[in-house]
Parts: sequence; C-alpha cells; structure tokens
Amino acid sequence: MTSAEKDRGLGALALAATAFFWSLAGLLIKLIDWNPFAIACGRSVVAAVFLLVWMRKPKLTFSGPQIGAAIASSATMLLFIYANKATTAANAILLQYGSPIYTAILGAIFLREKPKLEHWLAFVAVAGGMALFFMGNLGGGSIRGNIAAILAGVTFSAYFVFMRMQKDGSPLESNLLAHILTAMIGFVIALFMPAPRVTGVSIAAIVALGVFQIGMAAILLSWGIKRVSAIQGSIIAGLEPVFNPLWVFLALGEKPSPNSLAGGAIILLAVILSSIVTARRAMRPARASN
Repeated sequence: MTSAEKDRGLGALALAATAFFWSLAGLLIKLIDWNPFAIACGRSVVAAVFLLVWMRKPKLTFSGPQIGAAIASSATMLLFIYANKATTAANAILLQYGSPIYTAILGAIFLREKPKLEHWLAFVAVAGGMALFFMGNLGGGSIRGNIAAILAGVTFSAYFVFMRMQKDGSPLESNLLAHILTAMIGFVIALFMPAPRVTGVSIAAIVALGVFQIGMAAILLSWGIKRVSAIQGSIIAGLEPVFNPLWVFLALGEKPSPNSLAGGAIILLAVILSSIVTARRAMRPARASN
C-alpha cells in the first residue's frame, strides 16, 4: 500500500467517524427532556468551548460571508433540534438531507454556478420523496416538525453557499461563531419557556452532543475531506441519514412510517447518485490532461 492510498484510507475512516458522530444527534436529543431551545443552548455552549480549546487562536474576520455562514448554520441547528422534538428522527434527518440539491440551486442564484441536469432531476426526485412524508400517517411526527426539517435543509444549503464565498474560510471558525450565536438565541428564548429538568442523563447527553456529535465531527470532517475524492465523500456522508433513525429505533423503539422510509430512500438515492455523477464529470478534465 502506497502512502497516498494509506492517506485516502485514513481520510475515509475520518469521514465515516464523522458520519457516525453526526448520526448520534437524533438519539441524544430524544434522551433530553428539555425544550428545543434549551437543548440548542446547552449543546452549543459545550461545542463552542470545545472548539475554542482545540483552535486556541481562532481567525475571526467577521466578513459578510463568515457572518452569513454563522447565521445560516445557527438557523439550521435550531430548526433541526426543533424538528427532532416535533417529528420522528427519520423524518428530521431525511427531509433535511435534500440540502445538497438546494445548494446547487442557491449556487446558481448567488454564485452563478449553473446546476447540471442531474441536479434538476434530483430536485424533482427529492420533491417527490418529500411528498410521501406528508401523505397519510406521519409515523409519529407532525407537519410542523416536517416543515422545520425541510427548512433546516434550506438553511444548511445556504451555509455551504456562504462558505464557498470565503476563499480562505475555515469551517471551524464559522462553526464557532454559529455556536456562540445559537447559544445566545437559545438562552434568551428558553428563559420564557419551562425550566429544563436537570438529570444525569440530560447532562451526559448535552456533553456528548457538544463534544462528540458537534466538536469531534467538525475536526474529523476538516481533516478527512481533504484526503478523499468527492465520490467517496458523498457516499460516506450518506451513512448519517441511514444510522440516525436506526439508533433511535434500537434505543427507543421509534419506528418510521412506510411512507417515511420510501420517501427517505428516494431522497437518499437522489442526492448520492447526483453527487456521484457531478463528481465523475469533474474528474474527466483532470484525467484527460494526464
């Protein structure tokens, strides 16, 4: 095995670990009997402290794109946590997973990056998959929760667009600002809601969310994404929406409805296949020049 192959292998393992840590969000949030804004505040406080300790001297420019990325990321976290409380874990993560397609559309508007045919086809498929979530039994979820999950996908795609605007932008610095903002918003709103009941389980879950599900995932992502191809990255990232509802089902018995499973499968396949087609197209010029 060459050093390059070993490096790619380690990068793939880092992204697989990232997807694993991300997938714990649904289960850990379900274990905390707090209102969504108190959860968002607690998780972001822990995550911000963890990232500050790791970075030591963050490079904060407070540029428009950096602030925009922080606001979009903060909105995503607040919406996702609310969705996890208001609908099933499967609905929350799978409805949000359409974000790569929204990114292609927003990129066309703000960055003048023309979407390819596969993006438009995937967008239609994602819309069809989402329609299944709202047909018949919601599988223990709610319309408000499902809508929040869709909006989380839109704001998550806006985060990526703002990150592309930063030529030398660092995901860690943007994430740090996002967590500070989320902690502040969550704290203010939580003051007007029932006080959270502090237990050993809730504290342990909050710490695990901040340190592992957010902090370690961000560090592993920034390291691993530089060492794998776009195709590998898109496939490995697809592990999160598969395992997120699985952990909740195994631990808490929360079972998605048949419509949710069918719609989620359509969304997952649409995003992964379109990502693979785009990545292969991008690799053709490089191969031709060799």
